[in-house]
Amino acid sequence: MEKNTFIFDMDGVIIDSEPLWRQAQIETLLKYNITISISDCIKYTMGKRIEEVALIWCRLHKLTINPKILETSIINLVINLIQTKGEAKKGLYTLLDFLAANNYNIALATSSSLPVINAVFNRLSIAKYFKVVCSADNEVYGKPHPAIYINTAKKLGVNIANCFVLEDSITGLIAAKAASMHTFVIPENNLDPRFSLADHLFSSMLEVQNYLENY
Repeated sequence: MEKNTFIFDMDGVIIDSEPLWRQAQIETLLKYNITISISDCIKYTMGKRIEEVALIWCRLHKLTINPKILETSIINLVINLIQTKGEAKKGLYTLLDFLAANNYNIALATSSSLPVINAVFNRLSIAKYFKVVCSADNEVYGKPHPAIYINTAKKLGVNIANCFVLEDSITGLIAAKAASMHTFVIPENNLDPRFSLADHLFSSMLEVQNYLENY
């Protein structure tokens, strides 16, 4: 059977939100006199669930506050930034229209929490395209564990072998590969050799659409 399902990651794929997440982490930690860099965010927290992000910073910098306080502060700031600055990644709307016109099942599988998902969907007006939305909020294990992708396929009622996944991070790519799905990546750093694990590497969703049109 032909692949009939397309599963999107969200941050850094659908919306250019990775810089917003980094800004939120940097500003939040600065309140506790902790200085982190963009490269620190990429190294330690990219692609991870917010509760993991908060725990990582607390452990690395020996913060004695409840990680939930850090988590809430980062989420609230990210939501505000998305609502005011969030922009769709290049090619998103044409790819969504193409997938819908060709009867693909379209789903979202993201490490972000539901309030952040809602902020993105409202900002970009894209909720109508998605048949299933899965947040790591509802998973025991976050990416790079494959559970969120396996459960997304189950909710859609589709075979894993018939799923394309679009990711931007190593963490997400490992999760999708571990779920035995066909992986596309649009990485921020396409020189990172770890992305060679993906089935296909693209520079934008316009290239993804072009591939699918000729698939």
